[in-house]
Amino acid sequence: MPIHGARIAALPDDGFARDVARGLARTPKRLPSKYFYDAEGSRLFERICEQPEYYLTRVELALMQAHVADIAAQLGPGVRLVEYGSGAGIKTRLLLAHLHSPAGYVPVEISAPALQASVAAIAADLPQLPVRPVCADFTRAHRLPDLPVISTRTVIYFPGSTLGNFEPDEAVALLRQMRAEMGSAGAALIGIDLDKDRVTLEAAYNDAAGVTAAFTLNLLSRINRELDGDFDIARFAHRAQYNAMASRIETAIISRCAQDVCVAGTHYRFADDEAMAVEISSKYRLDRFDRLAGRAGLGVRRYWTDPERAFAVVLLEPVSADQIRV
Repeated sequence: MPIHGARIAALPDDGFARDVARGLARTPKRLPSKYFYDAEGSRLFERICEQPEYYLTRVELALMQAHVADIAAQLGPGVRLVEYGSGAGIKTRLLLAHLHSPAGYVPVEISAPALQASVAAIAADLPQLPVRPVCADFTRAHRLPDLPVISTRTVIYFPGSTLGNFEPDEAVALLRQMRAEMGSAGAALIGIDLDKDRVTLEAAYNDAAGVTAAFTLNLLSRINRELDGDFDIARFAHRAQYNAMASRIETAIISRCAQDVCVAGTHYRFADDEAMAVEISSKYRLDRFDRLAGRAGLGVRRYWTDPERAFAVVLLEPVSADQIRV
């Protein structure tokens, strides 16, 4: 089926080899979580969202279904919706269907297969909507493509609690990038997971079926496939633990024994039980998130939560320096 107005534009180099080499040479070792999402990683993440322990997707979707009319009214007519990390686009299709006369949709997604799938799904639901997909790392500067219809404002949509995968200073930098892209009249609509008890949080990242473990370890398989690595996946394990002091889940790949691994001709030593950090998932309190956004020149205009206050969707808009609460 032809995609209305869709032209996939990709950056020539995503820096995978460079970032892996730097991360494996660090002490302690660390790999960026954005590289989870190759075709297999994207497929596994969709399965994670179906696991009974992983409440985030179900709660956020139910929240959007309950409040989408109010959210759309707050965003207003003629919106150019720019989504960071388009994924499967289920929540996005719901939002676009309720927006009044949207000017168009610009998904920015690092995984080409995920981008193609989400754009095709949106085209099937909303065939008249102009779509200008961009295959790129949304954390890097990119030029937003033009739309055939003039928009009244740009809204950055960042669902799924992905902002929590960034260290605080990195999150502020990304929010500043959003502020620059949206302009003075724009807004950002962001999903955030709220802090809660350890048992619920750790279960969400350690599902009984082992899908999250397979998702995490697929990063090593991707290195083997794309960078001539020789990781023995059976010699590594997934670990996700809640750090109460930092209010976040910390995910690592653990070496089950002392071993050497070769990637792209370079050898790296792993000690027995050595942890290689691969992801953080911050859990917020609304007052702390307001202060975080304020560091980027954004203020919380509205927020919506589920009845148990497990998750929130937050509407941010630019504020002047004297309006920022610190």
